[in-house]
Amino acid sequence: MPMPWFLLSLALGRSPVVLSLERLEGLQDAARCSPGLSCHLWDGDVVCLPGSIVSAPGPVLVPTSLQTELVRRCYQETDCDLCVRVAVHLAVHGHWEKPEDEEKLGRAADPEPEEPRNASLQAQVVLSFQAYPTARCVLLEVQVPAALVQPGQSVGSVVFDCFEAALGTEVQIWSYTQPRYQKELNLTRQLPALPWLSVTADGDNVHLVLDVSEEQSFGLSLYWNQVQGPVKPWWHRNLTGPQTIPLNQTDIVPCLCIQAWPLEPDSVRTSICPFTEDPRAHRNLWRAARLQLLPPRGWRLDAPCSLHAQATLCWQAPGRGPCQPLVPPLPRENVTVNMALEFPLLKGHPNLCVQQVSSWEKMQLQLQECLWADSLGPLKDDMLLVEARGPQDNRSFCALEPSGCTPLLSRASTRAARLGEQLLQDLHSGQCLQLWDDDLGALWACPMDKYIHQRWVLVWLACLLFAAALFLLFLLKKDHVKGWLRLLKEDIRAGAAATGRAALLLYSADDAGFERLVGALASALCQVPLRVAVDLWSRRELSAQGPLAWFHAQRRRTVQEGGLVVLIFSPGAVALCHEWLQDAGPAPGAHGPHDAFAASLSCVLPDFLQGRAPGRYVGAYFDGLLHADAVPALFRAVPVFSLPSQLPAFLGSLQGPRGPRPGRLGERAEQVARALQPALDSCLRTPGTAGMGRGMGPEAGDRT
Repeated sequence: MPMPWFLLSLALGRSPVVLSLERLEGLQDAARCSPGLSCHLWDGDVVCLPGSIVSAPGPVLVPTSLQTELVRRCYQETDCDLCVRVAVHLAVHGHWEKPEDEEKLGRAADPEPEEPRNASLQAQVVLSFQAYPTARCVLLEVQVPAALVQPGQSVGSVVFDCFEAALGTEVQIWSYTQPRYQKELNLTRQLPALPWLSVTADGDNVHLVLDVSEEQSFGLSLYWNQVQGPVKPWWHRNLTGPQTIPLNQTDIVPCLCIQAWPLEPDSVRTSICPFTEDPRAHRNLWRAARLQLLPPRGWRLDAPCSLHAQATLCWQAPGRGPCQPLVPPLPRENVTVNMALEFPLLKGHPNLCVQQVSSWEKMQLQLQECLWADSLGPLKDDMLLVEARGPQDNRSFCALEPSGCTPLLSRASTRAARLGEQLLQDLHSGQCLQLWDDDLGALWACPMDKYIHQRWVLVWLACLLFAAALFLLFLLKKDHVKGWLRLLKEDIRAGAAATGRAALLLYSADDAGFERLVGALASALCQVPLRVAVDLWSRRELSAQGPLAWFHAQRRRTVQEGGLVVLIFSPGAVALCHEWLQDAGPAPGAHGPHDAFAASLSCVLPDFLQGRAPGRYVGAYFDGLLHADAVPALFRAVPVFSLPSQLPAFLGSLQGPRGPRPGRLGERAEQVARALQPALDSCLRTPGTAGMGRGMGPEAGDRT
């Protein structure tokens, strides 16, 4: 039973020579018939000479249909070739005719013996097979017994095994009788491609997969199968074993074909073109197509594949919507890619463009190029006038606008209608360029520069009058204007607060008074303005993330935004630093769960030891709570400020080079100092605070 073609790929095995098809043994061709018929295959091939059609002398056997099936012809256990089995269905054609004298006079009393009307039939059936590079003809003798001879009825079929062919080739089969009583039958089939050659797509990733054994060598070529010109291979490799080759998404076009063949003498090359119906390939082809201007008035569409498209000329006004087809419309031309075509024009113009329109299934594709833009400059604000010629030299003019072709001297509220008389004067005085001319009309391009200049003169005059009025108002209301400018300046400064520089404050929670002092500093810096991060305001995040994770996130954000990390030194902070520098590390449980300073030293110290601290860190300590010499020498690689005595320099360092002028910086330093002083005085009045050490540090308890 013939295998359906669309199921053949399911029947193919992994190896290109092992197929799940019927197996034929031996090299000899063979023929067999339907029950009741007898047939014989002539030895060797015959010459294919169909000859002319002759009239049938009576009932004859003729082929009525052809049927094919793929089988395997095997010479050894694993050495098989693909073969095409052909079945020819036969029927009786024609009938016995009575002699004219018998019809008129009837039968004689003693008739002579005659050939029986229901005798058996015999026919010589020719099968012609062509599949590049093979061509064969075989002759089958078929005999039908008299009992099966019924004019117009099918008598059965004869089956021939078989014609060898290669995968992926196109085969053509003809059948006729000798002599020939009717037109020969013909059948064309495309054999499936190589079962081990396939194309896979996963999103935008396209791969060519070749599933062969490791020791098999083959050639592979990618080429554009163009209608015009020879095949143009653009990629070729000799490969061995299984391969997965990525294909560039933009290289996939409808005519991209893949050819493969074994690296053996006289091997048959097999080709597939898998992208002919791929919408993505058609879009890529349209993007790859390029229009090229050929002087003086020629053009060419360059594309790797043939395109079913039409081209027309249109007029593109600068910044005014789509390109408008010319009126009257010039005839559309069917496009032949890579072939020079001529414009029906007298002159070129930068606003003249070529539109290519193609419809592939449900995709509407369009390509537009203004070919003269490079040689004649950018689009011009010219008006296209259309001249229509009638009988008796009757002429009319209209201007092509986005709303259509507006008649000149009309009452329409368009630019062409308002300037109708001037445009006609320009046309008659020779200021317009003639682009096209024939018996029905002409196209003219009229410059509009002088009318645009007149309009701009009025605009400039209005601007000058407005500026003079503003200046006069400024002189009369000088005091009010100054107040308005002052308010505007304050609004701009207030708006800059939302974009102030980032600052991350790190400190050791020595006691509750010191925490209040740090909180006062953070609040005052927010008014500078700065975007301040401090663990006092993030206790919930600290509990959820832990001090180390919280510090990592804040430090990374501050450094990425160009901010600074501020290390606030206190006796407790200095003691913690000494512990880390002496490789002792902090004692377990020596600091509270919210003490970000102790947790951050594991990251801060490497920055200082490896020289990455300058530009990222600054130091600070409070007057009366710590001496300058108490700050560890390692941390003096960055500026260390005493607060509040060095507040101006401290604020200048935090705000960076884009900070305010010195006078304004001094004002802000005074504001911060006033905010700090009460909290600092409270710390200094606390007994034992001056010169406090580790005794008032973290081991005092968990202050969360």
